[in-house]
Amino acid sequence: MKRRVLLALVAVSAAGGCARAATAQRTGGAAAVPVTVAAARLTSVADRLDAVASVEAYETVSLKAQAGGQIVGVRFAEGRDVRAGDLLFQIDPRPYRAALAQAEATLAHDEAQAQKAAADARRAEELFAQGVLAKEQHEQLASAATATRATVAADQAAVENARLSLAYTEIRAPISGRTGSVLVHEGNVVKAVDGSPLVVINRIDPIYVSFSVPEKRLGAIRAAQSRHVLGVEALVAGETTVPGGTVTFVDNQVDGQSGTIRLKATFPNKAGRLWPGQFVTARLTLGQREGVVVVPSAAVQTGQQGSYAFVVKPDQTVEQRAVVAEPAGEEGTIVDRGLTAGETVVVDGQLGLVPGARVQSRSSAGRP
Repeated sequence: MKRRVLLALVAVSAAGGCARAATAQRTGGAAAVPVTVAAARLTSVADRLDAVASVEAYETVSLKAQAGGQIVGVRFAEGRDVRAGDLLFQIDPRPYRAALAQAEATLAHDEAQAQKAAADARRAEELFAQGVLAKEQHEQLASAATATRATVAADQAAVENARLSLAYTEIRAPISGRTGSVLVHEGNVVKAVDGSPLVVINRIDPIYVSFSVPEKRLGAIRAAQSRHVLGVEALVAGETTVPGGTVTFVDNQVDGQSGTIRLKATFPNKAGRLWPGQFVTARLTLGQREGVVVVPSAAVQTGQQGSYAFVVKPDQTVEQRAVVAEPAGEEGTIVDRGLTAGETVVVDGQLGLVPGARVQSRSSAGRP
């Protein structure tokens, strides 16, 4: 009797062991993995695009000398704002003043000669009409008067050129903006036009923010632009104030290598929060997207086959499911395909998971 009872207990124990082995085989042979989960929700989110952007000056001028000579004065402080027309550099004007005086003297001399030649031509015309003066002499005097008039015209042009060269000795700001470093200091001799820049002026108010977006969003951008002005925010690292601007430029072609299209937004920049050469995040808002499935961004992972998420099934095992997703900023990630609203996804603990693994779920709010 005791022997039969002992055999029965062994049989029950073996059956229980086989059941546990089968369960362990189905669940990967491991204990339940603790994970944090959240529900995919159906909601409306702002249709936004975030892109790495660079800040560009609204206008940039590399100032060069248009007259050669020695710099005798620098009339501004580098790194300061200047207005259009402000005197920045003074080139030694003495050679140009002398050249202007010489040109004016030549003009005065030739004008006197032209007046005498004109008077001679008038008298010759009268005498020729009376038959006193030969035709050859009449033609010579008329030709001389014409030549002296041409000489006076050339002298007048030379005077204007000398006056313009003298004006070029004062180098003034062509635009209002912020000056950079002084590249050529007082005492240096500069060449006209083909010399090195003296200073670079950047107009930084307003200012451009340049960024590129995927070409697949071009249609949505153009549609939104036809309805309203597209707003852009510039997110600057370490700053809580977010400057706002508007899209003012869409490039006329797509970059074939990167598959992106370039946009520019114009920002008012009176406070100087944006600076040329700075990198920021440009956030372009196109409008609202209604009825989309949104999950926390941490739920979407990237593998060799693309994006995927772990979905928790009713029996507390997980399924690895391919998804098509796109970021939605602070709202999370939009899942265009692969998930439905109400499904539970893993947002933390994916490293310990394999398809079919059993999990111990905890919501993102901390509740089991």
